[in-house]
Amino acid sequence: MIELLVAMVLVGAVIIGLNTFVFSMSELWGRGRYWRLFDQHARALTRFLESELRTAALPPRVAPEVGAVEAREVEVDFGRREDLLVFGLREGSRILAWPERPLPDVWAALEVKRGEGLVLHWHSVWEEDFATQAPRQLLLSPLVSALRYEYFDGSFRRWEIEETLRTGPDGELETPGRMRLTFTYRGQDLETIVPLTIFGEGLPPF
Repeated sequence: MIELLVAMVLVGAVIIGLNTFVFSMSELWGRGRYWRLFDQHARALTRFLESELRTAALPPRVAPEVGAVEAREVEVDFGRREDLLVFGLREGSRILAWPERPLPDVWAALEVKRGEGLVLHWHSVWEEDFATQAPRQLLLSPLVSALRYEYFDGSFRRWEIEETLRTGPDGELETPGRMRLTFTYRGQDLETIVPLTIFGEGLPPF
């Protein structure tokens, strides 16, 4: 009888231990799931931007002598102008929701708006109110808290990070070689880098 009781106590202890272990692992897995989704979101948006910017910059989407990615001062709202990275999408983009039929020759600009996230400003030169209306805004990610620019220093062979677009000796904005995005979620930051393909000179006139 005593041996039976001892065996039952041991089995009960093992079962309790296993349950505690299973519940602990489930809790840890649940916590880790949020960070995995956060990482997947950051990586997916980074790949998307890299693809869109590469499409914007290289033939056959644009002529070989035309550069379709550059730093420029643009009006994003009525009366508000910002120095932003601007790029052209000759055939538009699959993420753009048009009020009517889609139009080609879209120009777009990227901006991080405080309290909102990474915003894409966009409209087409073929719209009748292109010159008089502010561009549309599309929220790409509410988790992007900062957008910085990287310029390669050939003398020291290193990348230099700037909080804003750099102005050259001639007073013109300089197009960076890379963008650095900072994603923030529950007090944790994750940084990704988007390389820019700079090809030719001068954005198409739109």
